[in-house]
Amino acid sequence: MIPAPFDYVRPTTLDEAIRLLAANGDEAKLLAGGHSLLPLVKLRLANPKILIDLSRISGLSGIRQEGDQIIIGALTTHYEIESSELLKQACPLLPETARMIGDVQVRNRGTIGGSLAHADPAADLPAAILALGAELRLTGSDDERWIKGEDFFLDLMTTVLKPTEIITEIRVPVLSGRFGTAYLKMPQKASGFAIVGVAVWIKVEDKACTAIGVGVTGLGAKPFRAKEVEKKLWGKRIDHTFIDADASHVDHGIDPLDDIHASAPFRAHLARVYTHRAIQEAVKRAGVSMPSR
Repeated sequence: MIPAPFDYVRPTTLDEAIRLLAANGDEAKLLAGGHSLLPLVKLRLANPKILIDLSRISGLSGIRQEGDQIIIGALTTHYEIESSELLKQACPLLPETARMIGDVQVRNRGTIGGSLAHADPAADLPAAILALGAELRLTGSDDERWIKGEDFFLDLMTTVLKPTEIITEIRVPVLSGRFGTAYLKMPQKASGFAIVGVAVWIKVEDKACTAIGVGVTGLGAKPFRAKEVEKKLWGKRIDHTFIDADASHVDHGIDPLDDIHASAPFRAHLARVYTHRAIQEAVKRAGVSMPSR
């Protein structure tokens, strides 16, 4: 297919990009890495009148630590996240998850902000963002605001972003103490997208779970935080009963997707299996051996 005609602009400042958004409304689309948007434009599933390329705006990429938080610019690529020594040490769930996105070409061009804004229900990074309790900085024509990741995703490819807002930063915690992380998924054979993916971080003190985050992608119309699982495991002693029953709560209140890749019942089964495995792996990486029965 050949895309419908559109205008293309490359603003050099964030203010200029926001003014262009405000002037063009729903007819404008933001271009970050482009791996999600451009195929839709080519197939005419999206027909923007103007593409606003953010790549020349300085200050929208990079990874830095501020106190007990790590700030990631929205135009930071998946490869930069995958290869960041700071993240590997202080928040390894993100590099592990980024490493499992698509292929080398996708990771070199795709951006974290673009992935989150696109809100594909099978994308990998949202699961990690939710598990970590991350916050997103949204900058618009009126003001800017920080919003929790779990409040950002609304429905299938739908977020709280206003037409004149841009994701500019993502804030994640520096993980400390005795902790472990894991991201596991059942990928689609052709695309690598998650049929189901589960991200976990867990903190352990005196062989008990003192903090946990579980993010799930691929199961429903939007990525979500599995709070029922977290609630069941928070404060629980790590013994042979630690995970067995509680992983079954991962699909609580969720209407599983049903498509050519997996039926709804099979997806729910996969979510329970991968939740169990991801928690088990995170516990192992925290240096705690699961006692035998």
